[in-house]
Amino acid sequence: MVMGMMLGKVDGATMIVMDVFALPVEGTETRVNAQSQAYEYMSTYVNAAKQVGRQENVIGWYHSHPGYGCWLSGIDVSTQLLNQSYQEPFVAIVIDPIRTMSSGKVNIGAFRTYPKGYKPPDDGPSEYQTIPLHKIEDFGVHCNQYYSLEVNYFKSALDKRLLDSLWNKYWVNTLSSSSLLTNAEYTTQQIVDLSDKLETSEPVSCRALIGQVDAGDRKGEDKLSRVTRDSCKTTMEVLHGLMAQVIKDRIFNQVLKVNPCATEADPKSMDDVPMEEKSAQT
Repeated sequence: MVMGMMLGKVDGATMIVMDVFALPVEGTETRVNAQSQAYEYMSTYVNAAKQVGRQENVIGWYHSHPGYGCWLSGIDVSTQLLNQSYQEPFVAIVIDPIRTMSSGKVNIGAFRTYPKGYKPPDDGPSEYQTIPLHKIEDFGVHCNQYYSLEVNYFKSALDKRLLDSLWNKYWVNTLSSSSLLTNAEYTTQQIVDLSDKLETSEPVSCRALIGQVDAGDRKGEDKLSRVTRDSCKTTMEVLHGLMAQVIKDRIFNQVLKVNPCATEADPKSMDDVPMEEKSAQT
């Protein structure tokens, strides 16, 4: 798990991120701890950037959620509330590198917290996403304390040159890689998580078969429908990986056999040639 700060500017209602820098933090797969050393590093970095003529200010922070989606946990909400109390506007960005590799598109989210005491309309999340079973409680408790922002991308001429250089160097590795192999561990974790979710939904499904589902079990039915959506999502990602492998195999490995020209006679087998012809040929 990584964490850092973002430099940029504000243009009307738009926050434009121009650069980022990572913080020296101690992190595990699910949590990072920013100590005093990280705050000292941030202050030193910003001052050094000003000395060399950089005009951007710190407008937000970012961190990763490897494998469990883009949303704010309880600690993230507290951190963002604290940041917004000292500086406005301030944005929190979450990125999931594992789901990015699995789906083939950048899995990213930008968020801001509501003021304390504000009760937002109960509209639910703007976009459905798969939440691991051990994270559902943390997600559900705090999901109404923040809102998401629209994210757009842009790149300068220098960014384009840099990306082109990277692509020219690593395109072979990208083309030869297989999402079925690189995402094998993540896919296995997804299947195990689906199994755990199905076990929690099993009593409700059994009661539904015998017509004993009451209003209190409707949430259980919702759980089962979410499990169905999660399983379909995982299945589609695996199918996309299989399709990519088949296409690459057809393009690069299936060599077409060239038929001999019709004007040329098929060569005779030497075993079928009479001894006199063999002598004449020699």
